[in-house]
Amino acid sequence: MSLLVTVEHTAEGRAQVAVSGRLDSSSYFELDRSLQPLLESSEITTLVLDLSGVSYISSAGLRSIFKARKALGERAGLLLVVNPQPQVQKVFDIVKAVPVREIFRSVEELDVYLQRIQARSLDPDHED
Repeated sequence: MSLLVTVEHTAEGRAQVAVSGRLDSSSYFELDRSLQPLLESSEITTLVLDLSGVSYISSAGLRSIFKARKALGERAGLLLVVNPQPQVQKVFDIVKAVPVREIFRSVEELDVYLQRIQARSLDPDHED
């Protein structure tokens, strides 16, 4: 199965990338190619990677995600992962390529997290 990557700009400074298929040594370049314009754009500060359709991830796929995370981090941006399948989540847990605080079970859970961050930036005394 080939990799399908869909990019959607969801809000100012934020893009969501949905990935489906096997993210491995024969398909990682598709993800890299799709992410490149987003990583080169200074307008994108938050990249949401939806992995609900990823059935398998290899070290090559992890490397693609790590490179994107590093590129965004260099400019104080965030790469956040949503909807990883259990087998993919297990790989993340083992290799710790993406910190647990940057992985969300759903887009709704992510939205609550982003709301809290924005509320804190507007009012540092804001309590959750």
